[in-house]
Amino acid sequence: MKKIYCLLFLIAFAACQKKSKHQEVNEIFQSDITLLIEKVAKLKYSVQADSTEAQIQRQFLEAHKSYKKVEMISEYYLPEVSKSINGPAIPEFEENDKVTVPPEGFQVIEELIFPEYNKKSKKELLQELGILSANLIRLEKVSNSTELTDAHVFDAMRLEVYRIITLGITGFDSPVILNSLPEASVALETIEKYYNVYLENESVSNSKAVLDILEKGKKYLKTNSNFNAFDRAYFIKEVLNPLSKGLFKSQTELGIPLLKEQRGLKVTAQTLFDAAAFDAEAFSGFPDYKTTPEKIALGKKLFNDPVLSGNNTRSCASCHHVDKAFTDGLERAVALDGKSMIQRNTPTLTNIAFQRVFFADSRVSYLEDQAIAVIRNENEMHGSLEKSALAIKKNHEYVKEFAKAFPKGEINEFGIKNALASYIRSLSQYDSKFDQYMQNKATFTPDEKAGFNLFAGKAKCATCHFIPLTNGTVPPNFNRSESEILGVPNKNKKLDGDLGKFVITQAAIHKYSFKTPTIRNIELTAPYMHNGVYKTLEEVIDFYNEGGGLGLGFNLPNQTLPEDKLNLTDQEKKQLIAFMKTLTDKKYLRE
Repeated sequence: MKKIYCLLFLIAFAACQKKSKHQEVNEIFQSDITLLIEKVAKLKYSVQADSTEAQIQRQFLEAHKSYKKVEMISEYYLPEVSKSINGPAIPEFEENDKVTVPPEGFQVIEELIFPEYNKKSKKELLQELGILSANLIRLEKVSNSTELTDAHVFDAMRLEVYRIITLGITGFDSPVILNSLPEASVALETIEKYYNVYLENESVSNSKAVLDILEKGKKYLKTNSNFNAFDRAYFIKEVLNPLSKGLFKSQTELGIPLLKEQRGLKVTAQTLFDAAAFDAEAFSGFPDYKTTPEKIALGKKLFNDPVLSGNNTRSCASCHHVDKAFTDGLERAVALDGKSMIQRNTPTLTNIAFQRVFFADSRVSYLEDQAIAVIRNENEMHGSLEKSALAIKKNHEYVKEFAKAFPKGEINEFGIKNALASYIRSLSQYDSKFDQYMQNKATFTPDEKAGFNLFAGKAKCATCHFIPLTNGTVPPNFNRSESEILGVPNKNKKLDGDLGKFVITQAAIHKYSFKTPTIRNIELTAPYMHNGVYKTLEEVIDFYNEGGGLGLGFNLPNQTLPEDKLNLTDQEKKQLIAFMKTLTDKKYLRE
């Protein structure tokens, strides 16, 4: 009898010791980190031993592919460590400490090895490899305490699909050698590896379909390896969108819950291009900022009312015209005096809710603060919210509408700015041909499709204007917005003197730095750039094609735009414009 009890105990103990699925995933992740550390060590040894350029370059490629095996979990749980391993090769200013931090990691090393390796860089290269090795050890240690859950694993898999779309196949994290397509294949292999863990002893009706999509994607990447010629439109629509949908369905069938958190890209989005995939509320920051129909209606009325200006002659709508996608068609807006011009071009208000900073110099983080800054600016509206509130209180219609919009019905500074911001947030709803194309509800002409492939490939537009928002809010987490130094000229073909973000931070790396705006509805928002120097899209494309300010011969050592010429043909320029016109929301075409 004792033997039977012992046997039953051992069976029960063994059952208790059976690994959960997420534990298996974590073991794979840990194993891949170990492999990555070994690959980087081999690369470092090759540099120390003065191996041939071809050997060093080959081992770099192997090491970076190994990173792609850990990227999915590393970026999900340890984004700061991941940034130090594979972040952009651009210095970063830490505003809290007022310190400029030099870049580090694979992309810095890539620039030292490609397109040619000069042994004069050996000391610097070994130093960077030492930093990378230390960061990988840090990743290994921190990841030991990471507690995965099945919900997080599936969430991370879908985010990795979105990362391939936005940062992978666009060349964002392989900017010099453009090795993005083979690396995308490694990312798909990793998704497949993790997905298969959940198929053990489980019945999922669409598992074969998901595995077939993964195989289709890997084969397509292998047989279509030319970066510039790669058909991204096909790959996104036929592989990556179906893959993220398939992962979503499998998660549902397995009974794995979705995360209950509010973020810019909704956890319920099945593809990056779903209608209403983005949540404007998640960008707004505070519960009491919540947008309601009543606030929107009130905000629209305030937006069009000159009561907010100091002399009752100007409203928000004076510079933001609906027919021009809420711009004014001027190089720079006319000041309140009606004669002079303010410093910068009037930005569109359409789809601007999906970003983390506002104004060309990124000086505020919320739409409410943007509204206040414009109203109080002596050259724009020169108003006072306190005085406006007193005037509004005398208007019976406003009193009623404030009572509907806010629980206490108070007419104060908060209510005015929140109502205005709520209305502006309501302008962030995509319904362009591009969106319908990605949702399989419309077709592109050959030129429109070629233009998209250029935008996300050879022309490198999507490495700053990230898909699908086409602004500088960085995917797939969409929790920060970037600015860039382009070297924009003025009318006299000299470097424009506006110092941009530098005025706010006083950081040298921010001289001439401006927030990357959305290019949604771009055909309606001319003239272009922060100073309105370019009247047409053709001029804008020519500027980028030449390599920005450096390409024009300006002395601009901190330019973040690559200075290499894009070598676009006249036909390719036309195709780019054809695509950009598909970004016009249908509501504006109707109007």
